[in-house]
Amino acid sequence: MPNIGPLDSSRVPRFAGFATFARLPRIDQVEHADVAVVGVPFDSGVSYRPGARFGPAAVREASRLLRPYHPELDVSPFEERQVVDAGDIAINPFNIGEAIETLQQEAEALQANGTRLVTVGGDHTIALPLLRAAAKRHGPVALLHFDAHLDTWDTYFGEPYTHGTPFRRASEEGILDTSALSHVGTRGPLYGKRDLEEDRRLGFGIVTSGDVLRRGVAETVDALRQRIGDRPLYISVDIDVLDPAHAPGTGTPEAGGMTSRELLEILRGLRDLNLIGADVVELAPAYDHAEITAIAASHVAYDLVSLLSLGKSA
Repeated sequence: MPNIGPLDSSRVPRFAGFATFARLPRIDQVEHADVAVVGVPFDSGVSYRPGARFGPAAVREASRLLRPYHPELDVSPFEERQVVDAGDIAINPFNIGEAIETLQQEAEALQANGTRLVTVGGDHTIALPLLRAAAKRHGPVALLHFDAHLDTWDTYFGEPYTHGTPFRRASEEGILDTSALSHVGTRGPLYGKRDLEEDRRLGFGIVTSGDVLRRGVAETVDALRQRIGDRPLYISVDIDVLDPAHAPGTGTPEAGGMTSRELLEILRGLRDLNLIGADVVELAPAYDHAEITAIAASHVAYDLVSLLSLGKSA
């Protein structure tokens, strides 16, 4: 049975119809999904500007212009795999602990039959339950983390579960393969040198945004591929990895970031790795201008879907 693809934009205008990601079918319209794009409208873990709970809706709206063939990767992802929009996961905005537990359970349920997830947040707190769900299925996973920030701090205001702590908790829980952890695009001031020392102790390597500028995309990709190897890989993209010129609509912007072109080219260089899941987080549309950030995030999600369509079956 052929896959059900997106609506034909030559017959149904892009500005009409239901706003699913890339105009794809809903999960309840298919018998099985190989890849599901799912929203998590949650931002109770932010430390500065709120608003990422509205990120999934903004990404879906910006994705209306996406087309079914990816020329750089030479793939039609919606033909290769049955890709769907799984809607939003409703989690408690007033209780972070409960929200984390609910998201893990829902992610496990969505993946039970082999479906792989591209999750759109929401703030970066959601990465922890998503990694838990991935590790439960695949064992400890390699992590490629695109972000302006380390997100390996211990606590904020004494609280261990925030958008700045998910990868510290994930490392402590043993759900990460500590031989294959990398931050990409980090920059900006820290609380102290100890932040870097503790991050290194957790097993992370760092490729700063300045490193990407000096080394270039090709060398950066080569280094990442060597570090990851054939391990099960989870990619987490905080949209603030991009410079505020390319992503103003985010809660904790930092000057000196990567361009959207650099980010997309690095992702495309990861073709044929054992990608098992991914997320795109921290889009806060209230601070966006002319959908700049939402457009960037929708293209990042599309490239992640395309990479999953080229990868191994679950």
